Amino acid sequence: MSQGTRTSAAGGTGPAYSRLGARFARLALRERLTLLTAAAVAVAVAVSALACWLLTRTQLRDEVDNTLQNIGVPGDYLQATYANCQPTDPAESKNVPPQYYNIQIVQVDGSRCIGPNSQPVKVQRADVAVAQGAQRDTLHNSVTTSGADVRVLTKHIGVQGVQFAVSISRPLTEVDSALNRLALLLAAVAGLGVVGAGTAGLVIARSGLKPVDRLTDAVEHVARTEDLAIRIPADGEDEIARLSRSFNSMTAALAASRDLQQQLIADAGHELRTPLTSLRTNIDLLVRSERSGRPIPPADKEALLASVKAQMGELAALIGDLQELSRPPEPGHSAIAVIALHEITGAALERARLRGPSLHFAADLHPWYVRAEPASLERAVVNLLDNAVKFSPPGGTVEVRLTDGELTVRDHGPGIPQDELPHVFERFWRSPSARSLPGSGLGLSIVARTAEQAGGAVRLKSADLGGTEAVLTLPGAATPPPGAPAPQRPPEPPAAPR
Repeated sequence: MSQGTRTSAAGGTGPAYSRLGARFARLALRERLTLLTAAAVAVAVAVSALACWLLTRTQLRDEVDNTLQNIGVPGDYLQATYANCQPTDPAESKNVPPQYYNIQIVQVDGSRCIGPNSQPVKVQRADVAVAQGAQRDTLHNSVTTSGADVRVLTKHIGVQGVQFAVSISRPLTEVDSALNRLALLLAAVAGLGVVGAGTAGLVIARSGLKPVDRLTDAVEHVARTEDLAIRIPADGEDEIARLSRSFNSMTAALAASRDLQQQLIADAGHELRTPLTSLRTNIDLLVRSERSGRPIPPADKEALLASVKAQMGELAALIGDLQELSRPPEPGHSAIAVIALHEITGAALERARLRGPSLHFAADLHPWYVRAEPASLERAVVNLLDNAVKFSPPGGTVEVRLTDGELTVRDHGPGIPQDELPHVFERFWRSPSARSLPGSGLGLSIVARTAEQAGGAVRLKSADLGGTEAVLTLPGAATPPPGAPAPQRPPEPPAAPR
């Protein structure tokens, strides 16, 4: 076959298999399971039927061989056959063996003498070898002159120096007919087995895939209506039940995420409304003054402009906090690095001193290195110090201590009531006593998020003798890991009130 022909043949077969695979893939899962079950049963039944047929054929052939080995030919019959050697069907004789057997004498030159009432059987090379004395006997298949299959046993005989062989053959018609009937019976049984397996596979697939159908209906319902409140019954411990429970967990998480999103949007809108309303009022006053020609007194105008500037800073801080909370983690944690927490805390202290010039800061910082995102971690530390500055009385002291990965920031302000401590890390939550103070209510939420991303935790508690104590705990070590680059401080984020 030429290369072009092979290519053409392969090209013709490939698309056919592709079309068949595509057609199979378009079938429903129930139909595919039914077909696969029927195919598996068909293969198993076919293999079993073939093995049964081959075993039966072997047993029947062995039985024929045993009968050939045990049959005896009368001596006068052989003498008459040899004396009246006929290469074709001879006349009848009185001493003939059963007519179910054929007897013939094979001579050393390959010629044959057919016994009375026997059919001539084709002489093979093995028969001549036995006649010549090269081997004692042989057992093989052959055919008669009429084309009938026979089983032949040839034995060597030597009488008064004359060497020849006697071939005894038995037709295989009875064996072949029995094997044909067995083949038909096995084919019928196999067909019934395949049909039964296909029916059983369809019933099993329908009952077994009912949970999958329910899951499919639920997914389609969610995709169509966006209703995340749907739940699927999950009974048992099998794979379908686990999948149902996973789906229920997923929809519950999505529903919670959507609720948090809506709450964040609502809270952000509420928080943005106040500075925007104040900005609009102040700007309207300035515009009205310009249009009416009645200038605002310089002191009042300066106060208005300072208020506008403060409100713009509050808006910028709120937007920055929202961006920080909504920012996803960096892909592959590429921004994670080894950070010297004591250096970041020292830099944050310098900024806190600028915001609270009347306060005294007592710092006790021991080296501690952590793996975190530099900008986020510095913002979190700044938020903790800003809260302490905001709630400290004039001339108060802010105590900052870093020991064994535990950063403690304590102020001596009014403190936080015990019933409000569980809410301090919620987004936009602000203590009723702090509503008049600047801030967005997102600072501590950012601290909690940063601590969680770095594998740590943060908590607030009422300090002894008054005030509030914030504790940020981060895993790390007192020395940087071997081979780590020198820690670098991130660029300072824009200052904004909390």
